Amino acid sequence: MNKISRIGLAGALLAMALLAAACGGDSGTKLEGVAATVYDGKCADESDSSVTVYSGRSENLIKPVLDAFACESGTSVRVRWGSSTDLALLIETEGDRTDADVFISRSPGPVGFLESKGLLTSMDSSVLELVREDHRGGNGTWIGFSGRKRVLVHNVEVVPPSELPTSVFDLTDPEWKGRVAIPATNGSFVDWFTVFRDQYGNDVATQWLSDMVDNDARYYPNNVAIVEAAARGEIDVGLVNHYYNYRLAADAEAAGQEHLAANYDLSDEDIGSLLIITAATMTSNVSDREAAQDLIAYLLSPSVQQYFTRNTYEYPLAGGVEPNPVLPPLTALSIGSVDFDALGGGFETTEEIIQSSGILSQ
Repeated sequence: MNKISRIGLAGALLAMALLAAACGGDSGTKLEGVAATVYDGKCADESDSSVTVYSGRSENLIKPVLDAFACESGTSVRVRWGSSTDLALLIETEGDRTDADVFISRSPGPVGFLESKGLLTSMDSSVLELVREDHRGGNGTWIGFSGRKRVLVHNVEVVPPSELPTSVFDLTDPEWKGRVAIPATNGSFVDWFTVFRDQYGNDVATQWLSDMVDNDARYYPNNVAIVEAAARGEIDVGLVNHYYNYRLAADAEAAGQEHLAANYDLSDEDIGSLLIITAATMTSNVSDREAAQDLIAYLLSPSVQQYFTRNTYEYPLAGGVEPNPVLPPLTALSIGSVDFDALGGGFETTEEIIQSSGILSQ
C-alpha cells in the first residue's frame, strides 16, 4: 500500500469512535429540522431490520436523509462517517469482516476500487432501473443518486465572464499566473483528476498539473474555501463543484450580505465541465440485503431527490424530478460515461501524482 493510502487508512481507523446510531422509527413521533423536509409524517414502529452505512458524503448533507429513512421505514441505521477514499480502504482491510452493508461515496471512483477487489455485490434490477444506464455501474454494483458539475468560480468585480477561458487547458497560460485556485486534496478534485487521467492519459494530465504549479496556481483545502476566497477577492478564479457557490450565495442573501462570486461554465465538452455523480453500493458482506436495497432505493425517491436539488443544489438523477430552477440546464460531460469498473478506482495513482506535483506547497 502506498504512503498516501496508509495515511488515509490510519485516518479511517482513528475515526472508529465516529460510529453513530440513528434509531429506527419511534411510533407516533415526527422528525424535526432538516430531516422533516424529507419526511414529515409519523415514524413507523421500529422493525428488526438494520443497516450499517459507511458514508463518504458529509454528515450535514446525508444525515437528514438517513434519519428520514429510519423514521419512515422503522429500520435502524448505523453510520460511520469519513472520506470516501479512507472508507474504501477500510472496507478493503476489513474484507469479509466488515460491518458495512451500504457504502455511500462521493463518486464511483472509490466504489470502482472496491469492485476491483471483489468486495461488492450486485443490486436487483428494480433498484438499478431507477436511473438511466449511464448513471449506474456496468456490473450492477453501484447506482448514482445526485450530480455535481465542475465549474470555474470567479469574482464578478475582478473577472467578467467575457474574459474567462473556455477550457481548463487555458488556465496554464501566462495571463492566469497566480490567479487560479485548486482544491488539490479535496475528494471531488481527486475524482475529477482521475477522470482527466483516463480521458487524456497520465502524461497529459500530469503535465497539465505541473504547468499549473509552474503558473503559480494556489492550493486551497476544499471547495468552500475557494468560493469564499473568490467572493472576498482573495483569488480571481477557482476550480470547484457548482453547488458550493449556490449554497454560500443563498446564505449571504439570507443574511443581507453581498456575494461577489459566480459560477462560470467552461465548454460543454471540456473536461472542466465534468458531471460527477455520487454513488451507493452494497458490500459483498451485506447482512440484510432487502433493507440495504430499500435504503439505496430511498436515495432515488422523489422526496429525497427534491431534498438534494432544493436544499443542497445538486442535480437529481431519478426520472421525473426536476432540478432546482436556479440551476442551469445540464449538458456537461458526465462521469457516468467513464468506465470506473475498468479503472479500478484509480484514485490511488491520482493521489500520488498530486502529492509529487508540488501543488500542496503553493
